[in-house]
Parts: sequence; C-alpha cells; structure tokens
Amino acid sequence: MGALNKNGFQYRENTFDFLLKPSLENDFSTINNLPGIQHFCRVENNLMSIRIFVTGGTFDKEYDMLTGSLYFRDTHIKEILELGRNLVDVRISTLMMVDSLEMTEEDRQIILFNCQKCKEDKILITHGTDTLAATARLLGEANIDKTIVLTGAMIPYKFGSSDGLFNLGSSLAFVQSLPKGVFVSMNGMIFDWNNVKKNRKLGIFETLD
Repeated sequence: MGALNKNGFQYRENTFDFLLKPSLENDFSTINNLPGIQHFCRVENNLMSIRIFVTGGTFDKEYDMLTGSLYFRDTHIKEILELGRNLVDVRISTLMMVDSLEMTEEDRQIILFNCQKCKEDKILITHGTDTLAATARLLGEANIDKTIVLTGAMIPYKFGSSDGLFNLGSSLAFVQSLPKGVFVSMNGMIFDWNNVKKNRKLGIFETLD
C-alpha cells in the first residue's frame, strides 16, 4: 500500500538503487535479468493504477534567485497531486530530470523500455515540451499495447502561474478514458502521436495539418 499524506490521499513513489539505462548496442534481455527490475515492475492491481514517469522538462524546473537560471532538484508531481486532491491510484517513478532539448536517443530508449516493461497499462509521462512530440512518435511507432499520455508545461510549476497543474489533471483524466495508443495532452487538448507539433511562435501544441 502507498503512504498517506496529511490530507489522507494516497500516493506511491518508487525509489531505485539505479536507473535503467539500456545500451543502444545491446538488446534488453540482459537488463531484464538485472536485480531490481522485478522490484521496479512489482505492483498490486496493476490494471487499476496509473504509472507516472517523470523525465524533467519545464514542469519540474526551479528558479535560482542568485543566478537567474533554471535548474532541476526534485520532481513536484507528488505536491501537485496533493494540491489537486487527487484520489486516483498512481505510482510515480523518476526516470531522469533533463531539459528535453538535451534529451538523447539513449534517454528516449530508457523511456520506451520502461513503458514496455512496467505492469500498468495506463502510463502518464511528464516531459519537456520542445521535443515531446519526438518522444511521442518513438513510443507510437513501438506499438505498445497500453494507453500512454505525454504532457508538459510551458511555465515551471514553482512560478505559481504554471499551466502544469491543469495539464497534469487533464492528462490523468485522459489516460483513464482514452483507448490504447500514444497521445499528447496539452492545455485541455488531446493529440494523436503522429499528428502533433509544438508551435514555438504561439507557445501551443497543434496538429500537423
């Protein structure tokens, strides 16, 4: 069972001795036999819960008042869920904390691998917006038999005026109601993985058409 916060709402957050970093040169069979992979995927009532994979992005950036720069410390997802009085059974796993412009092909393979191997069939991924569509395409082309929703934020949550809280709540609803497939959820809109792009001039997501 998960821990209960002060408001009585349930959350689960996994901690690991290592991150799964599959080599692009090797198949995943070796990694699947590593100690810890069973712990990573062992959950109860898998089909009733949602796995949240944290990868970083603007969603989780902090502001350094001394240097004026943005940086990563810890994810804010648990705090956001508590503020939203979430009652959905979720399990939070931090895969990485990176700006999506700095996300490598190996990083995307880590995301893909964990989506394939976790037991839940409903997955929500928080991701930087700049290359979110690229990760969605990788997952979509992998034809995973699960419902996967990717979301992000244009403004860091800690700024107090972020769209992140709304996007996370919308995405939790979408991942429970959409059929199996890969989708992008931003600002109340839902997009198919193969028909979405970020409009950098307007700061919104839109279809390719």
